[in-house]
Amino acid sequence: MSLLELIAAADARGLAASAAACLDRCLPQPAAGADPDPLRPLWPGCADPEDWPDRLAEARAALDALSDPPEGLLRVRTLLGEAPADRSGEGLRTWADACSVLALDTHRRHDAERADAAELVARCRAGDPAGAGPLLSGEAARQVRILEMLAETGDGAPTGAGLRQVRDVSTEGQRVLRAAVSRRARVRG
Repeated sequence: MSLLELIAAADARGLAASAAACLDRCLPQPAAGADPDPLRPLWPGCADPEDWPDRLAEARAALDALSDPPEGLLRVRTLLGEAPADRSGEGLRTWADACSVLALDTHRRHDAERADAAELVARCRAGDPAGAGPLLSGEAARQVRILEMLAETGDGAPTGAGLRQVRDVSTEGQRVLRAAVSRRARVRG
């Protein structure tokens, strides 16, 4: 299934967790002394819909507390501000879809600048990564893997089932992107 099909078929838990994972991978390297995981509060809310509004508020407050945020963090902060307080319905699906696009675009920007950037991201979401760089195609594959993992456990699964594995996959993706950004900075530097 394509990324678009998986998002369309995902349940509320899958949408919330995949969106949180996408935003996690967009976070830039934290400044010295900053919270290394400001979106940590979102994960328990992904497991428990009753806990979602409070956890969402905590994550928003953690991002708002960061002083002088870089542009990448501002994009995450904006999108987190658009997250629905109710972890259900089409608003959640629309938000998860926007988080997917942000993560893909973030990875694409670190692959190489291309004139057909929006088209390339759209093709990856439809299941055609031809011509995409390694970061973008890797991110598209990672999103598919995460949504498939979440679909296997389903919304009726015990609290937290599968979320640890999703966080592990997401953390590895975050490391890959940060390493690529660091290499690029050294080459330019």
